[in-house]
Amino acid sequence: MPYDQERPRILDTDQNLAAFEGDLRERMRRYREKYARLAPEGGRIADFANGHHYYGFHKTRTGWVYREWAPGAKEMHLVGDFNGWDRASHPMRSLPGGNWEIEIPGIRTLAHGSRVKVAVTHQDGYTEDRIPLYATYVVQDKETQAFCSAIWNPPRPFKWTDADFEPQKNVPPLIYEAHVGMATEEERVGTYLEFMRDMLPRIKRDGYNTVQLMAIMEHPYYASFGYQVSNFFAASSRYGTPDDLKALINEAHRLGLSVLLDLIHAHAVKNTVEGINGFDGTDCQFFKSGPAGDHPAWNSKVFDYGKDGVVHMLLSNLKFWLEEYHFDGFRFDGVTSMLYLDHGLGSAFTDYRQYFSMNTDVEAATYLQLATALTHEVKPGALCVAEEMSGMPGMCLPIEDGGFGFDYRLSMGLPDFYIKTIKEKEDGHWDIGRLYYELISRRPGEKNIAYAESHDQALVGDKTIMFRLADKEMYWGMNRGYDNLWVERAVALHKMIRLVTIAAGGEGYLNFMGNEFGHPEWIDFPREGNGWSYAHARRLWSLAENGFLRYELLGNFDKAMIELIRRYGVLLGGMPRCLRQHEDEQLLAFEKMGCVFAFNFHPNNSQTAMFIPAPELGDYKVILSSDDKAFGGYERVDKEVVYHTWANDPQMGDGLEIYLPARTAVVLRKVERI
Repeated sequence: MPYDQERPRILDTDQNLAAFEGDLRERMRRYREKYARLAPEGGRIADFANGHHYYGFHKTRTGWVYREWAPGAKEMHLVGDFNGWDRASHPMRSLPGGNWEIEIPGIRTLAHGSRVKVAVTHQDGYTEDRIPLYATYVVQDKETQAFCSAIWNPPRPFKWTDADFEPQKNVPPLIYEAHVGMATEEERVGTYLEFMRDMLPRIKRDGYNTVQLMAIMEHPYYASFGYQVSNFFAASSRYGTPDDLKALINEAHRLGLSVLLDLIHAHAVKNTVEGINGFDGTDCQFFKSGPAGDHPAWNSKVFDYGKDGVVHMLLSNLKFWLEEYHFDGFRFDGVTSMLYLDHGLGSAFTDYRQYFSMNTDVEAATYLQLATALTHEVKPGALCVAEEMSGMPGMCLPIEDGGFGFDYRLSMGLPDFYIKTIKEKEDGHWDIGRLYYELISRRPGEKNIAYAESHDQALVGDKTIMFRLADKEMYWGMNRGYDNLWVERAVALHKMIRLVTIAAGGEGYLNFMGNEFGHPEWIDFPREGNGWSYAHARRLWSLAENGFLRYELLGNFDKAMIELIRRYGVLLGGMPRCLRQHEDEQLLAFEKMGCVFAFNFHPNNSQTAMFIPAPELGDYKVILSSDDKAFGGYERVDKEVVYHTWANDPQMGDGLEIYLPARTAVVLRKVERI
């Protein structure tokens, strides 16, 4: 529990917050009061979040017990193949607090894999079969396509072997964002075990240290990319069994990889047959009542974070994924949508009053603080990453300082800048000053995860950066045996964009699977509009592995870039130190952790003597060049050349002159004097 301090320390980070000291005090007061009420007498919020240990199905010494929270229900009956789906034979008894319970004698009564539902009778007498709220395994019938919960009670429980693995919170995350289902090259849904076998070694080999898994929480519509969750405690059975997912995470830990869950607590699918909407016969069990409970942009349901029952379920959900599956933290989806009553739609957030106004959902803000506090209590090394685009002050500051307690927020403005630049600016006219501003634009003391593109930028109707740069030329111009100036331009800029992003854009880095080698085209899941095709819901790994195409060269550069960033601890270097910036010449140079990063974005003006102010006097050599042939370049940079610093004019200071070809980036580092 944070102490009751007089003045929120967040005020020391930004003078513009002084006018909102009252709002910040209120933020802290609400958190302290909620925490104390949910975890009284000096308890921990982690001890409150045990719904998954009480609700749902639990085996006892003599049988089973099943419990639900359904305060609005009139009657409840357990049904399933164990009782021939008889809606009268197994009534549940009502308990205080809106709880329901039934004890089922006989350990073998509910066999492993048996199908079960709960028949919920509403106050008006209407009865419908529902999937239990805390169902941990939900399967889809191949013929009817209907979803049903199933008992998961294998004869031999999964045995973890990762006791020695601990996520390293102080190690900058290099995140490989991945979707298990589309990780296969075949036109079908991939599996957990295939991902474990094929993808984890690839991710490890490429130098990433963290895997972020999308679309794990069960969702009825595959094309929702996992963002329309129906069953919050069930790992999607599309890819295999719960034990298969555990095996994947266990193996990742053996390889030294942390695993983050892409967590959706911002909303839930509207479906009642598959999801939690209207479970007890009311529209307000979990969600805001009336129109406020409907998300206008996502056609989904909005949680009521002011209700203790809702907070109990959501916090228990966090603890469940940490305990049951050994996840190492979460990427919280849709944080901006949670923070504002209008979900941040149409707001540019150019005025601080937009952060502190009647539009702020203060209950959601308190929930997010509780969520990060619980995550760090249950697993101290776990990471909490916020997908938050409004720039809410304090998102990644400690709760006791008036913040929200997240470890990182995603730098969501960078991908938008790259798309806008590529679409609207001709080569040679990129706004280098604006690029550098976007790279360093983050709140003091708060850590960001930079990325050039995630899954969002490649969804149907959009394009990956490589496809946006090369367009139709990708279809025949990626062959290494033929010159193609348009494709070679795309290859060069693709490498430069990634290097400048990882080097200056944050304290962590993210890449969506396949984009490291410039995966072409877009992502489009099977749906009626595309004839239920999987052609774009997969990754074409062979493009980077057949030895004939430039994709392999882009992948080579990504590996070399990641290796350099890790070797020299570049992401630990804080904000970059700008050394040189020139709009007309399209030049940018900066220093971090002793590495000098120099970029020439100009399409045809090579710099025969580009002057760079030296961060430290001495001799420098190029340790990475995007122009190497191994990376699809022309080998114009000699990495054996030693660049000596020399006295320049009073304005520029001491520095060095380097040769920097057009559309090329290099990294230099000081060496012992030769």
